[in-house]
Amino acid sequence: MHQSPPGPRPRVLHVTQPVDGGVARVVTDLARAQLAAGLHVTVACPESRLAAGLRSLGADVRHWRATRSPGPTLVREVLRLTRLVDEVRPDLVHAHSAKAGLAGRLAVRGRIPTVFQPHAWSFEAVDGGMAAMALKWERWGARWASRVVCVSEAERATGMRAGIAGRWAVVPNGIDPGRFHPAAVDTVRATLLPDVDPAAPLVVCVGRLCRQKGQDVLLDAWYAVHDRVPRARLVLVGDGPDLPELRSRAPESVVFAGSVPDAAPWYQAADLVVLPSRWEGMALAPLEAMACGRPVVVTDVDGARESLPPEVAPRCLVPPDDPVALASAVAGLLLDPLLRESLGHLGRRYVLSTHDVRNAAEAVAGVYRDLLAAPSATPAVPSECRESIHS
Repeated sequence: MHQSPPGPRPRVLHVTQPVDGGVARVVTDLARAQLAAGLHVTVACPESRLAAGLRSLGADVRHWRATRSPGPTLVREVLRLTRLVDEVRPDLVHAHSAKAGLAGRLAVRGRIPTVFQPHAWSFEAVDGGMAAMALKWERWGARWASRVVCVSEAERATGMRAGIAGRWAVVPNGIDPGRFHPAAVDTVRATLLPDVDPAAPLVVCVGRLCRQKGQDVLLDAWYAVHDRVPRARLVLVGDGPDLPELRSRAPESVVFAGSVPDAAPWYQAADLVVLPSRWEGMALAPLEAMACGRPVVVTDVDGARESLPPEVAPRCLVPPDDPVALASAVAGLLLDPLLRESLGHLGRRYVLSTHDVRNAAEAVAGVYRDLLAAPSATPAVPSECRESIHS
């Protein structure tokens, strides 16, 4: 049994693979809140913009060389993380996303209270045999998570339907209202897009350029949108593995903004923000956009309905992988400025009342308090998970 040295400040170790976008934002927001609360915060992650930002907050950042997905380097990554855990001697480990959740739980194996936060399930990201392997691991690895923290009730329900015997907590994602807020559209747009007609209807999609986020579906839909709204422009904000393919398919009315350190101005410049994801836990981009007073169109995946005011769902939710429905929703809103304004006001009020990052940080702190107060650091193993480690 691992014993942490006595001290006044609980020691928390966050573990994350190479991440950007929403997961990086969640880790940063938690680290900021926990440092302000007096915790000793260490983050194990690869060198990145995230690592630099965490250092600037005062977190103890430890270099953990790791890839985004499981592969031949996994054994070495687990060994490195095991050594790092022994050096840091945390009171609690918080692993973010599937790969870090895999490596973190293998490194700790229940010796220390462990929080696993999937930020969308790994078995939804792959197909066939890989999906079966990912699901088998999540079912088996649940034994080494003192809590599985989901960002939406829908994400928890997906895990339960898949047969994962977790000790669940649901902490909805939150946004910082001091950072995401309305601004003068004309001024922001002129700064970001000086060569684009300031009166042209502007659609913005913020997210990693990858299959999960569905920008390919949005491009399929965009031709129909542009037919109905010929002056419309689409901006894809982000970088990722699908960039070359998306560029090759995009018409001239599509702008690629690349990776940006701050997405807030892009939300503020938009007439409409779209996120056509194939799967999520609860995406941050729609919450951030609504906090900026922008209406959104999102796909009906995990967390989407919980992100929206119930009364706007009929106009703002579309099925995933459906470019026809997506085009209809986007074009319809672009042609109705009064409805867009109304949806923007409703969304902002809803997000400020239900998705403030301070509430999310306090809920996670409550999970930590429960685990650190428990008499045993080793989580009870559900009967359905009691097979041999070598099985």
